[in-house]
Parts: sequence; structure tokens; C-alpha cells
Amino acid sequence: MKAKRFDQQFDAGESVLEHLDVQRAYRPGIDIKRVNIDFPQWRVQSIDRQARRLGVTRQSLIKLGLAERLEACATP
Repeated sequence: MKAKRFDQQFDAGESVLEHLDVQRAYRPGIDIKRVNIDFPQWRVQSIDRQARRLGVTRQSLIKLGLAERLEACATP
């Protein structure tokens, strides 16, 4: 099937799954990459207090805070 016909079928709300190999499909850029970061003990204690207050894990709080900061930096 040509891309133009595929797009037309998709835009019309018709199923295009029969034309896709979903077993090999993946979303690029979402692979997990483990990183290590060192914080002073007082910072870890502060993060842990805030995480407990919000009812989330330390890792979740760090990831959320970093994501928010990066988004804020990207928006002029």
C-alpha cells in the first residue's frame, strides 16, 4: 500500500492495523537509561521529606522536578 492511500484510510477512521507489523513496533527515544547522581545528605533528607508529604517515591519526585525544570527552561 502506498503512503497516500494509507494516510487516506487512516484519516477516514478506517483500521490500518492489517498493514502494520505491530510485533516489531516501538516508540523511539523512550528506552530507559540509568544514571547516578550524588547529593549531599541534607538534600536527600529534604527530598525524602517532600516525597513523603506528597506520597510519592524519592525517584518520582526527582524525575518530576527535573521534568518541570527542563520544561520551564525550554519555554521562552
